[in-house]
Amino acid sequence: MSALIPLPRITDDERRARLGHRHLLAPGRRAGTVEEVADAVVGLHASDAATVYLSACARLSEPSPAEVERGLYEDVTLVKLLSMRRTIFAVSTGLAPYVDAAAARAIAERERKTLLKSLLGCVDAARPWDARRLAETERAVLETLAVRGEATTAELAKDVPALKEQIVSSPGKPYEGRQSVGSRVLRLLASDGHVRRSRPRGSWTSSLYPWALVPPLPEVPVREAKAELARRWLASYGPATEADLKWWTGWTLRDTRAALADVGVRKVALSHGEGFALDEDADARPAPVGDWAALLPGLDPTAMGWRDRDWYLSPEHVPFLFDRAGNVGPTVWWNGRIVGGWAQHANGEIVWRLLEDTGREASAAIETEAARLSAWLGDVRVTPRFRTPLERELVR
Repeated sequence: MSALIPLPRITDDERRARLGHRHLLAPGRRAGTVEEVADAVVGLHASDAATVYLSACARLSEPSPAEVERGLYEDVTLVKLLSMRRTIFAVSTGLAPYVDAAAARAIAERERKTLLKSLLGCVDAARPWDARRLAETERAVLETLAVRGEATTAELAKDVPALKEQIVSSPGKPYEGRQSVGSRVLRLLASDGHVRRSRPRGSWTSSLYPWALVPPLPEVPVREAKAELARRWLASYGPATEADLKWWTGWTLRDTRAALADVGVRKVALSHGEGFALDEDADARPAPVGDWAALLPGLDPTAMGWRDRDWYLSPEHVPFLFDRAGNVGPTVWWNGRIVGGWAQHANGEIVWRLLEDTGREASAAIETEAARLSAWLGDVRVTPRFRTPLERELVR
């Protein structure tokens, strides 16, 4: 009987070393363009208007909001898609068709069903809402945008009055809420890939943006798209577990396993059980990048990249750095581990607190990163969309 061949072993230290290299966080690994950054982390979280800028600039050799705006609004080489985990990601145009087929299309279908159900609660409807009226309204919006070029939801509502109608959720309850039909219809059109968000009115932290038409993305078979997305994710976030990929994508377990099989991964031994890595990565060892510190924003893709986080985040720190819905706030990193959090005072000062002892060298490096962040932010003030206990405490 032949002896069993042991699995390649990848330690937590090696996984953390990969972050500085692959996620462009070590000073010597920073990128020159926002497209390079987006591809390095597969996609930049974009639910919070400021996160894309903060995440990208943390990884750019010359941090600049103008560089991010170039990719988003001038060259349009970054595309925002409601995709993995029903989260908005900014991905490169090369990856966008795969993300669209692998995640965004299915979410758009669910969004349409949800909106049609919600429209039954429209209290001031000129006539009842159904699939036909929704389609008519969508066509009217697209025709208006073709004439206007770009317009906010409020501006569109002047030409398409149906957008002004109000949806009431939980009527009669203490938490009753109202939302315009317009905000939901434009979100749906964006989910379907018909419109995109243009440059916001005001600063880059603003969430008031106009909409513009967008050409359709190339179609990719769903199975091929899921395999490619899994491959890209493993190249950036691997080694990782099956549960990590399932959580990150929002896929079913069946789809997750099928994608891993199509990619052709290898099993590896991790500190806590088995994981998967790309075949060429299983035996590779990360290139040394030296010590590094980083100040990453809330919802940064590195902090939100895995379901199981013990190898880079102490469970004791979670109550300070995450909100009740599981959204991570601004974090301080040292050599691949989250060691604290940061915030910005109203006067612009960047303040931070360590949750564990990291030594003088780490403190000096973190101070340097705080100064770097402060320098490119200038007069801009950033408040995370999802507030966490430590962030709130730091700005009192």
